[in-house]
Amino acid sequence: MKARDIIRARGHPLVQATHPTTFEVTKDETLTPSGDCIIGIAADKGAADLDPDLKALLRDDRAVLMTTLSAGDRTVVVRSRGSAALALDHPTDLVWRRSGFISDRTIGIRSDHVAAALPREFIEALRRGEDLTIELEVEIGEEA
Repeated sequence: MKARDIIRARGHPLVQATHPTTFEVTKDETLTPSGDCIIGIAADKGAADLDPDLKALLRDDRAVLMTTLSAGDRTVVVRSRGSAALALDHPTDLVWRRSGFISDRTIGIRSDHVAAALPREFIEALRRGEDLTIELEVEIGEEA
């Protein structure tokens, strides 16, 4: 089983992407220097707005989430896991985490990329205010 969704956001001059354990996309229209995990603002969806089929699949411990981030001519693919414990009901935020920590903002855990590990050329495109497209694809894997 597979499900897909697309989120549209944009970069901001204050995108730092230095956080060592997460990255975030938010519906908020502004960014401050303390938002070191935020890579995109003005998103058209928060966790609560995601496709119901995608959310149902993400709430399976066997789920594999492939996130394709595109800005300018740069693309990054992030692999994460889902979890039966995901709430996916935050109205404004989506957070991908390296750890297994889960909050209402968490969309993926055990991610193979975090803000600090994203290519700096990609981050520079976001700092220029480029549009950010986040393509989500969830598939139930055979193994947990």
